[in-house]
Amino acid sequence: MQEYRLFINGEWLKSSDGGTFDDNNPATLELIGKIHKASDEDVKGAVDSAEEALESWSSTPAPQRAKILFRAARMLEERKEELARLMTTEMGKVLKEARGDVQEAIDIAYYAAGEGRRLLGETTPSELPDKFCMTVRRPIGVIGLITPWNFPIAIPAWKVMPALISGNTLVLKPASDTPIMAIELVKILTEAGLPKGVLNLVTGGGDTVGSAIVHNKKIRAVSFTGSLETGKWILGEAGKEMKRVSLELGGKNPIIVMDDADLDLAIDGIIWGAFGTTGQRCTAASRVIAHEKILPALLKKLIERTKKLRLGNGLDENTDVGPVINNSQLQKIAKYADIGKDEGAKLALGGRIAHPLPGYFFEPTIFSEVSPDMRIAREEIFGPVVSLLTACDLEEAIRIANSVEYGLSSSIYTGNIKNAFKAIEKIDAGITYINASTIGAEIHLPFGGVKSTGNGTREAGTTAIDEFTELKTVYIDYSGKLQKAQIDVE
Repeated sequence: MQEYRLFINGEWLKSSDGGTFDDNNPATLELIGKIHKASDEDVKGAVDSAEEALESWSSTPAPQRAKILFRAARMLEERKEELARLMTTEMGKVLKEARGDVQEAIDIAYYAAGEGRRLLGETTPSELPDKFCMTVRRPIGVIGLITPWNFPIAIPAWKVMPALISGNTLVLKPASDTPIMAIELVKILTEAGLPKGVLNLVTGGGDTVGSAIVHNKKIRAVSFTGSLETGKWILGEAGKEMKRVSLELGGKNPIIVMDDADLDLAIDGIIWGAFGTTGQRCTAASRVIAHEKILPALLKKLIERTKKLRLGNGLDENTDVGPVINNSQLQKIAKYADIGKDEGAKLALGGRIAHPLPGYFFEPTIFSEVSPDMRIAREEIFGPVVSLLTACDLEEAIRIANSVEYGLSSSIYTGNIKNAFKAIEKIDAGITYINASTIGAEIHLPFGGVKSTGNGTREAGTTAIDEFTELKTVYIDYSGKLQKAQIDVE
């Protein structure tokens, strides 16, 4: 049985107290690795190592830092298939989606490396003569990164790559359900030439390892992707030390289907958005708001198409829907299916735990006759469950779309350009797709949401550099005399 250790100050170490936990394949329940569980002492060592490496790394010219990221990107490309298969074994998503997960890591590595020759500031005119004004970017310092299990290499890479190119040093805590993928990412960056101490990895639970990261006074910022409840806790605790916090939290993402939409195209988007990654995406399409004129036809087609989806091991190329991540999540999804029925929604398809293999499978599930006040229409389920709601016009559809506390992704299918632009203008979401599903973010554009989806920060694109840098404003007065801005001069 393979053993996976902590990575602190350039060394792979056992946990100081000898603690470990199991990592299992969610499709077969087979044990795939023993993971060392970091103690408080281990977390302290990781943070101290990052602090010690900060001066040297932040002083390294950004184009030199970029060379390491370029090498890592090429290594990720070379190992793409191997990593995708390992991801499917550890996390369960079907192989074609796992390949896409690795591709996101490749893309953000190349993108962040390219930013090493930019890291742009501003130059502006001064209101006084013989004076020059500009801004420059500086790293924040030691940053704690806490990542989820649903994109086990993409999201760590989304955070690690821009944070590194910006000159920060890092302590990464991946999700306990999928630590091996983050470990492989750290191995690649180390092999690519990353100096010791710049990137450290500690594995274990959020209530222990995550808490130790958040509370360490040397950590100057925390970037977290995960649940709303945990995000609120991090924001409160880190705020006590005035740490910067970046949060990407939940979603209850709507697809609006108007009566002028291409129905077959919309069905394609709904199935991909609702059941891709077994519904375990923060951008999953968990609500479909259909115009009343086309709802019967849409529901009929959606049921027909969903019945054809094949559950199974994601390593089987014929599988469409893999397992959910663990038994706790499986039971949560089953509970929400019962809640939907109890609230009066009509179970149109699925709604049960499935057993194609020993692992954690749930049938793709469709609820119809759902009202906006039902819990299945308001709360994040994070599984293969989609609720169909109806609207008489676009105004009502947008009102329903905006009626939840989240605001991450959204979509509208329509053949009317006016409808499309009205949706862009009025839907409360960080992302809106036109005639495409709620998933498919590209790394050169900002990613994030509004309301309870986060705290206003964005990942990816140039905003990723904003997330991991401080701006310093510089005034250079070469007049040779005292000049006073905003003071009237006779």
